[in-house]
Amino acid sequence: MSKPFSQACENNKAPILQVLKYAFRDVSQVLEVGSGTGQHAVYMAEHLPHLQWQPSDQAMYLPGVRLWCNEYSGNNLLAPLELDVTQVQWPEVKAGGIFTANTLHIMSWAMVEAFFNGVGSLLPEGGKLCIYGPFNYQGAYTSESNQAFDHFLRERDPLSGIRDFEAIENLAESTGFVLKKDHAMPANNHLLEWCKSG
Repeated sequence: MSKPFSQACENNKAPILQVLKYAFRDVSQVLEVGSGTGQHAVYMAEHLPHLQWQPSDQAMYLPGVRLWCNEYSGNNLLAPLELDVTQVQWPEVKAGGIFTANTLHIMSWAMVEAFFNGVGSLLPEGGKLCIYGPFNYQGAYTSESNQAFDHFLRERDPLSGIRDFEAIENLAESTGFVLKKDHAMPANNHLLEWCKSG
């Protein structure tokens, strides 16, 4: 099979890196939930050499992730793990940070809840959680393109769709996270930076 490719990953990887450099500066291992094609995993491992990057995704996506990872010559990119956020027991990963990009809007709300439960159980006090993607604010779209994208998502899967920031914040707080910063990103996206409280 040929390597999977996402143009969106190519477009957003550098802006995301600029935030992660700071957010994960004191972190030694990061679990990426929903690695997708694997492009982010290789790029972040290459540009964040101080940490071990752990890719993960559902089983069907792992062959493509491995194709990208196998081309990486460094020693800080770990073998991809199988992870479904609805698993009762997540894999045991000694991560001080978790990163996910463009995943919450393709999950059902029940899966989003399962994601936060898993993240809340895995990260230690002081652990960092960074979530990238589009969000609505006060029930409103931030752009016409996001509105069109949301309609596309819901036509494909009625349980998916762009999530309201306020709902995500409430869910994050209920699982022990405090918002450190909401980073505005290109193309009407945001990167939400959270810290696990005691």
